Amino acid sequence: MTSVQPKIFYASEHGIDPSLIDPDALYVLNKLRDAGFLAYLVGGSVRDLIVNIKPKDFDISTSARPEQIKSLFQRRCILIGRRFRLAHIRFSHKIIEVSTFRTGENVDQLIVQDNVWGTPQEDVLRRDFTINGLFYDASNHSIIDYVGGWEDIQHRLLRTIGQPEVRFKQDPVRILRLLKFNARFGFDIDADTAQAIETCHREILKSSPARILEEFLRMLESGASSRFLRLLAHYGFLNLLFPPFAKLLRTAHGKKIFHYLSCADQLHHHKGQNVLERPVLTACLLFPVLEWELERKYLNNKKIPHIGEITLEGSALIKELLIHSFSNFPRRITSSALAIMVGQYRIAPLSGKRHYRERMFRNKEFEMSLKFLKIRALVDEKWVDTYTSIRNQYRQFLHQGEHRHKHSPNHKENPR
Repeated sequence: MTSVQPKIFYASEHGIDPSLIDPDALYVLNKLRDAGFLAYLVGGSVRDLIVNIKPKDFDISTSARPEQIKSLFQRRCILIGRRFRLAHIRFSHKIIEVSTFRTGENVDQLIVQDNVWGTPQEDVLRRDFTINGLFYDASNHSIIDYVGGWEDIQHRLLRTIGQPEVRFKQDPVRILRLLKFNARFGFDIDADTAQAIETCHREILKSSPARILEEFLRMLESGASSRFLRLLAHYGFLNLLFPPFAKLLRTAHGKKIFHYLSCADQLHHHKGQNVLERPVLTACLLFPVLEWELERKYLNNKKIPHIGEITLEGSALIKELLIHSFSNFPRRITSSALAIMVGQYRIAPLSGKRHYRERMFRNKEFEMSLKFLKIRALVDEKWVDTYTSIRNQYRQFLHQGEHRHKHSPNHKENPR
């Protein structure tokens, strides 16, 4: 491989706000450098810093081998992965992911082994897109660019590093990541990369169902879920991965599902990252259909379904739309999503009778049900008063619980 001199952009040019960088990530970078290793921020965190977004995660690439990283950080570090060996540096509930510079190409085939160490240039040339191929050197606040990623960010352009068809065949999940960035940032896709999406369309079926599902769920959490789902449908990936759901989106229900996701995205941008749990977002995909099924089978026939019948209808929808697909949604998500949907009819029964009992407030999924009710209030303002009333009652319930706990005989004040 021919050595390429990178372009270096200093603080006066890139204008990154250092306060957006996680102090624990800086600690890891400094400790690696003090031990004599190269260490840079890499990937999405650098991209987000350039566009002045606070990164959700901070990944680090280094010349240190996994065992050397483990030796340096000791009990704070665990090594994971066999196909792709990584170090996780733990700070309470937060993880800083550290990878060793890698090299090697697997042309025209899926990557199955990926632990050949290399240089910073070799490492970055193996990454997916130019906008994710930038290093940030915290020692002098510079950006190191081997692939033209800086200019592509300035021109709002999505482009693969290397030949797009080769890159997508090596790892077809990269296509979904490309659509994710298109949805999140509104960047244009360059012509060759767009053509490769069409050419490599069916390669996605060679991917791990678990990885496909994780990308899908991350996108639901991203604040751009509605746009992403439209892109998946437009390029035909929903037909391949979730056929029953793709068919459903082409019906009148599809418009309402997109409306629910748009309102969830609105909450994300108003409240910040990770405001909605995955079961809440999954309920956005299903609840409009459940409403329609209950209306068609029961309400139009002057019948009021009881909670058991509502539960059966919701369970049948989950099996039809999410379980029998390329990537099966895990039970921990679907069972909570079902509880959230059924919970809407406990909060606001179809009979019109409302009984706000403590038992409902004590349900482990109630807080998620309340969040989903807020989304319903954004979708249809007729639910605003119900949401406000239930939220206030729940707050009062929590306050009373704190009061009872504080004045219980066994309660002890923490010494200060």
